[in-house]
Amino acid sequence: PAAVDAWIEAYSDKVGPMNGARIIARSWTDPEFKARLLDDAAAAIVDLDLHQGHLTAVENTDEVHNLVVCTLCSCYPMGLLGMAPTWYKMAAYRSRAVREPRAVLAEFGVELPAEVKVRVWDSTAELRYLVVPQRPAGTDDWTEEQLAGLVSRNAMIGTDRDLSRHMGNGS
Repeated sequence: PAAVDAWIEAYSDKVGPMNGARIIARSWTDPEFKARLLDDAAAAIVDLDLHQGHLTAVENTDEVHNLVVCTLCSCYPMGLLGMAPTWYKMAAYRSRAVREPRAVLAEFGVELPAEVKVRVWDSTAELRYLVVPQRPAGTDDWTEEQLAGLVSRNAMIGTDRDLSRHMGNGS
């Protein structure tokens, strides 16, 4: 049991989310990679020895915030984000994220100005989504490894927006 618990902890907290965080950090430091990621995410991540099948990357900007949900079940890019959080699988999240995304985001501490458009992306067995969060200000001289330390699993789902509050993790 201890070995199984250790494997589950490593996969849920380290291996999986760090794969996604590596992708995000690379997109923040390599404009060509970012362009390929936003154009064809599945092909772009092969460069990092990662494979995810049908994957689309969507980018948060000052004008747009992206939120990922799977309304039918809990389709989720486990190889990039680790194990799905319990709340992601719950019917309440799956239905409310579509009906009232701003209210759901507020429950995660994400308060968006009215002028920021919220886009909700519905994952399926055939297509998964990865949110590319905005790079925090003040990280221009950070390495990819440091930047990856800022990226949370929730940011790659869209339920975390302000990564500057994680700045102590990357410097």
